[in-house]
Amino acid sequence: MAADDRTAGGAAVGGGGAAGAAGTATRPQLRDRMGLDDRVAHVAVLLQTAVLAVLELFFLPLRLDGALLPAAGGWPFPISVVVAAVSMPLLVIAASSCSRKMSVAASPLLVWLGVLLVLGVFGPGGDVVLANDWRTLALFGAGALPGAVALGAIMGRPA
Repeated sequence: MAADDRTAGGAAVGGGGAAGAAGTATRPQLRDRMGLDDRVAHVAVLLQTAVLAVLELFFLPLRLDGALLPAAGGWPFPISVVVAAVSMPLLVIAASSCSRKMSVAASPLLVWLGVLLVLGVFGPGGDVVLANDWRTLALFGAGALPGAVALGAIMGRPA
């Protein structure tokens, strides 16, 4: 057992006995302190989160009007809502694999919300990027709710 896996008394952290030993053999033990590789991985997850938030925000007003997509009556085509719903839980889970701290696991969700709010309200060149319609609410709901559910599942994991 490594030196950082032991307490001052010599007992293994996270319980003892056969159950504790079997639990560490099947699942990698997460640490409270992040090493260099964990920090690099966490920064990469946060950068991916920020880039996805920008792309989701800028593709939110996409319409089937014949300009970029085929003409189909000018219907809204908010594909970024689906991308947010799929990617946010994955990003939260990826961040939680770096450390056991909830602040690390919640950081992609907070970065995503921050980027959406800052760029949506104070957009590039002073433009307001967030539209006043249902697509904005759908984007926030489809990204934040699955991310929060994934964070709750991480909080419910045994230590």
